[in-house]
Amino acid sequence: MIPLFGLSLMFSIALCVHVVRTHQQMYWLWIILAFQPLGGVVYLLAVVAPEFLGGTTAQRMKSAARQALDPQREYREAAQAADDAPTVANRARLAVAAAGLGRHDEAERLYAEALQGLYADDPQLLLGRAKALIELNRPAEALPLLETLGAQSPAGRTPQVALALGRAYQGLGRMAEADTALRWAAAHLPGFEGMARYAVFLADAGRKDEAREALAEIDKRLAKTHAHFRKEARGWRDLAAGALG
Repeated sequence: MIPLFGLSLMFSIALCVHVVRTHQQMYWLWIILAFQPLGGVVYLLAVVAPEFLGGTTAQRMKSAARQALDPQREYREAAQAADDAPTVANRARLAVAAAGLGRHDEAERLYAEALQGLYADDPQLLLGRAKALIELNRPAEALPLLETLGAQSPAGRTPQVALALGRAYQGLGRMAEADTALRWAAAHLPGFEGMARYAVFLADAGRKDEAREALAEIDKRLAKTHAHFRKEARGWRDLAAGALG
């Protein structure tokens, strides 16, 4: 019988051949060889499996794995692209990457620069800047952007817009309007953010029993969530639980 080490080595070599033949990033070679066999398993999940499975779920698995290994990779690549060609699309990509790293000041500035001329009413740019302003605790500046967006149909009537609108209303103390927007977003937005944000709103409004019910629903759905997405989901769950104290 071939020793386990030999099997692990053969497995790693086969994956290294795949890296070279499919022109993957060369850092995968180091990961596969330095962390046998775990590095090879990560490569299978991040690169090989999506190639065979295809579809949105597989691509999300690939993206999540790469993000976990190198959280600043997308920001670096977006910054390089924006430096090479400072187009609106490249600036928007960099703004998204900056926001993902918590660099909301930078994201807001990039969105503001992009919202010019033909792109002054672009739905994605308006929403992106509004969300950055909300994170910077500037809801009074975010609200006019969201109202401009809301006048656009159907681009301005999405769960993401409703979520941002609800957060802006909440920041301004307009609680009835915040309740309506956040409740609708929680019911229609995929994932856990909408539910978590609404639970936080309920807790902050003193509606503790309703907040606990919302948290229980999050826990119920979390138990059924695929392991690859559970870390992000737990982050939203913790946000909701933290509001309840």
